[in-house]
Amino acid sequence: MSNEATTPPRETVIQATHGWRFANWQDLWAYRDLLVLLVWRDFVTRYKQTILGPLWHIFQPLLTTLIFTVVFSQVAELPTDGLPPTLFYLCGLLAWNYFCQCFHSTSSTLAANAGLFGKIYFPRLIVPLAGVIANLVSFAIQLVSFLTILAFYQASHPNTTCAPRWQAIVFVPLVLLQLAAFSLGIGLWLAALTSKFRDFGILSGFLIQLWMYLTPVILPLAKVPPQWHRYVALNPVTMPVECFRYFLLGTGWLNVSLILVSIGATFVALVTGILVFQRAEKNFIDVA
Repeated sequence: MSNEATTPPRETVIQATHGWRFANWQDLWAYRDLLVLLVWRDFVTRYKQTILGPLWHIFQPLLTTLIFTVVFSQVAELPTDGLPPTLFYLCGLLAWNYFCQCFHSTSSTLAANAGLFGKIYFPRLIVPLAGVIANLVSFAIQLVSFLTILAFYQASHPNTTCAPRWQAIVFVPLVLLQLAAFSLGIGLWLAALTSKFRDFGILSGFLIQLWMYLTPVILPLAKVPPQWHRYVALNPVTMPVECFRYFLLGTGWLNVSLILVSIGATFVALVTGILVFQRAEKNFIDVA
């Protein structure tokens, strides 16, 4: 008799856990194929039954930039740190839009996938991770459009000082990673709270609008009084926005201490967000 006939079938036992627990990275790696499928699902369903499809990621920041230029630059005459208003706002929105998209996709994870969670077991953290990765596509589209507009501006203004700092542009992926980590952490917090209190789902829209005005998307950080810098740095989106302007336009206000504070706040948000989400997911189906 062969060994295959005598080998007992392999069993996988899924047991409930108790208390606080962090992410099981082995489970996430084992379900990496599912992660790829969910990334593709998010990308396809986002543009289903749309005429313009991914082009919306170009038109949306352009229209927002146009409004900001008219209202805040022409009417309110707010400074743009010596940069052309169009490039100033468009670069700030490049970082802000990625954070905003990841925040929305993560915060609605439990409510939007309740039917899927109730049918089959898989690490629930894969769903928000898939949303964060899928949003990189829209970021790449907006980055290409921004660089195209920047190239046209440089061609029409040969003496301009607006130019990427090529020696520092290699740090852009690290800044993007921080934005992804922070949006994931805050989004997981809100997803856990929304699973018990639906009010937080309504609050998230107002929260993200208010958050933008606390981030130097419209007003450069250099114009903020120095005594307020330590409080502004507690917003982990502040320094990434300034870093994007510094890397891509050559102008920005960077401070090593504030960057470290921003990274620390991001780490705390990510770790606590995962812990709270992992605890809330166990009882979510019972209250959904």
